[in-house]
Amino acid sequence: MSQLPSQPVTRSRAPLILGALALILLASVVLWPGVMRDMAGFVLWSFVVISPLVIPGILLAAWIIASGADSAVARVFEARPGRAIVAAAAIGAVTPVCGVTVLPLMAGLLAAGVPLAPVMAFWLSSPVTDPAMLATTAAMLGMSFAVGKTLGAFGLGLFGGAVTQAFSGRGWVSTPLRHNGIAAALVAGRSGCARPYLGAVWRDTERRAAFRDQAWATTRLMLICLTPAFAAEFLLNLWLDPEALAGILGAQSVWAIPLSVTVGAPAYLDGYAALPLARGLMAHGMSPGAAMGFLVSGGVISIWGAMAILPVLRVKPFLLYLALAVIGSLLVAYAFEFAVA
Repeated sequence: MSQLPSQPVTRSRAPLILGALALILLASVVLWPGVMRDMAGFVLWSFVVISPLVIPGILLAAWIIASGADSAVARVFEARPGRAIVAAAAIGAVTPVCGVTVLPLMAGLLAAGVPLAPVMAFWLSSPVTDPAMLATTAAMLGMSFAVGKTLGAFGLGLFGGAVTQAFSGRGWVSTPLRHNGIAAALVAGRSGCARPYLGAVWRDTERRAAFRDQAWATTRLMLICLTPAFAAEFLLNLWLDPEALAGILGAQSVWAIPLSVTVGAPAYLDGYAALPLARGLMAHGMSPGAAMGFLVSGGVISIWGAMAILPVLRVKPFLLYLALAVIGSLLVAYAFEFAVA
């Protein structure tokens, strides 16, 4: 799932921001009491509906981090190129490592001499989904979307790794990192493989704390992202003409999938927040393939992710990453459209 880098807010500005939000909310309640009441009910009920599937996903994601199972990620890159690419794509598709948070691990692996191809496979597949995202997708869009998105993440990783391997003889593939202080700092600060594996996380105080912290972090992320997203879905259903998107994003439009990827790729929209929006758009005419393209492209690449990656990678590997992300998202979207047609 893709995440926006946190921006520190000074103490002097935080009360102003919170106060402004409170005033906006209060004004909305005063001006449109009926709409706000119905919106609040819709948001609460949406959380009730998705909770049976989302809670196990949150717990599984927390266990993967607390147990040290994520430390196996680095070891799979040491295999032969073909096996390493397959393993990296598979692990990336199911581990809760996403968005900008994958950058320190990626930089550390490249600095340690791991080939770019398996790193690219993991890098492309990991932001698209994870156990919590899989459960949330199934709850909101159905099991076909959840499975399709996971398989799409795996396929995207395979595609990216294979194409990168085809360029393995080029110098910019052999040494993809820039030689600057930013890359060195990311390598030094990476926390990827420090914790040895222990499945029984409840037996260790530190691991229990890690499990608790990870579970709360994921829960907080969902609450922060899904609350406004459910509200936006309610307003979308309230205000949008049901036929407004059918012409350009419907199943009969040849531009539906390219436009959805074009919109999803550069825009930052957290993966959890994108789900209710995609559900609302599908209710108003967006085709399943276009919705999948929007979800995948929005997860694998964004302006924030590109800005974080550009100072670390050399220009050619960076452009290859962008091209693979966009082309791969298109392929996933078309494949899903064909599968569900």
